Amino acid sequence: QVHLVESGGGLVQAGGSLTLSCAVSGSIFSINAMGWYRQAPEKQRELVAVITNGGSTNYADSVKGRFTISRDNAKNTVTLQMNSLKPEDTAVYYCSADVKYCPGSRCYTSRYWGQGTQATVSS
Repeated sequence: QVHLVESGGGLVQAGGSLTLSCAVSGSIFSINAMGWYRQAPEKQRELVAVITNGGSTNYADSVKGRFTISRDNAKNTVTLQMNSLKPEDTAVYYCSADVKYCPGSRCYTSRYWGQGTQATVSS
């Protein structure tokens, strides 16, 4: 089994910062891409940022220049630093990890999700 545990959400005023962290544990052979998604009320879940195991990153246009994604491959963690927050950034943030696991002679890759953490930005 694989578990993702997020932390770091909360309430902040517009212009402020929050740091979200996600730790991956369990039966892991390796982790490919790791990412952060968010879902605001009555909206679909959307990609915020993604980082490959080689460190390449991609961001949603709405967060470019304000958010930074990073990962620690030795600790199996991914972090999202969110600066210059806006009320429209308010959402539940979910981390994801594309985990390769090998229960026997064969290996598989599946995407796992965290439980979500609420980030609220007041105006």
